[in-house]
Amino acid sequence: MDRLTSMNVFVKVAESGSFAAAAGQLQLSPQMVAKHIATLEKHLGTLLLHRTTRRQSLTDVGRNYYERCKIVVAEAQEADAIALDMQRRPSGTLKVSAPVTFGSFNLAPFVTRYLGQFPEMEVDLELSDRLVDPFEEGYEVVIRIGELADSSIIAHPLQPYQLIACASPAYLARHGVPATPAELVKHACLVYGIWSPSKPCRWVFTRAGKTEEVHPQGRMRSNDWKALLHAALEGYGITLGPATILAEEIRLGRLVQVLPDYAGPARPMNLLIPAGRRQTVKIRSFVNAILAEFGRYPPTAGSPGDLARQQRNQLRQL
Repeated sequence: MDRLTSMNVFVKVAESGSFAAAAGQLQLSPQMVAKHIATLEKHLGTLLLHRTTRRQSLTDVGRNYYERCKIVVAEAQEADAIALDMQRRPSGTLKVSAPVTFGSFNLAPFVTRYLGQFPEMEVDLELSDRLVDPFEEGYEVVIRIGELADSSIIAHPLQPYQLIACASPAYLARHGVPATPAELVKHACLVYGIWSPSKPCRWVFTRAGKTEEVHPQGRMRSNDWKALLHAALEGYGITLGPATILAEEIRLGRLVQVLPDYAGPARPMNLLIPAGRRQTVKIRSFVNAILAEFGRYPPTAGSPGDLARQQRNQLRQL
């Protein structure tokens, strides 16, 4: 007899409490169930069950053997499920959570391309800057910016969420170009978030291993960075925003990076999957596609810093 099948029968007997109950669950005869148990006991050279006319119970060996068999059977079933799952195209609904700015500008266009590639997929994308609980709220994939503390989450590192400072050419022509982070306090800065005197906004820049922190001031604040981007494009001030988004505005000449020789704030960004959740083909396909597009990689030519340095001659003429 196949030993894995006999192990599965033994697990059912141990959990159901009788040969008859296990036979009903497995659609076997009680005699066949007994034969599987006898085969295991013969192979092991010991009894796994104490049998009486009214009841049966596990021996000490049987109890330990049951715990291991349960794991073996579960792993075999999981392997079968994964093998079958891999033969299917991604289908079904995927529930995804992401931060607002990254989700609006970067993730949403990615999702539409992904759906075009997999017509049987649907994505419920919720954008929120709050710390969601994927277990309680049923999210299958979460994009999170910031340090991680939850060990019950499987994390895949993405490109760091790098911020740079930018302003429109018109603004810089009127107010001048800051040469150091300290000079930002003399400029109209577009502040993300609703800040209070007890918790001022902080912009942190690094150069040659030295960190400089400034507390920018400005008459316009918003908890939605898109509003600040529009204000910067209108020439109202200097914004601090994601490099991946501002790169296009820099390329088109609508914004200019200021302080290009300073590294702006950067926060880790990860793709998260709740541990213990089976990696179905829909989850794997989405995760693999995100890692291919947003996974961590070294800086390349054409980065926002490169583009900004190409504009220095223009800045000197402002």
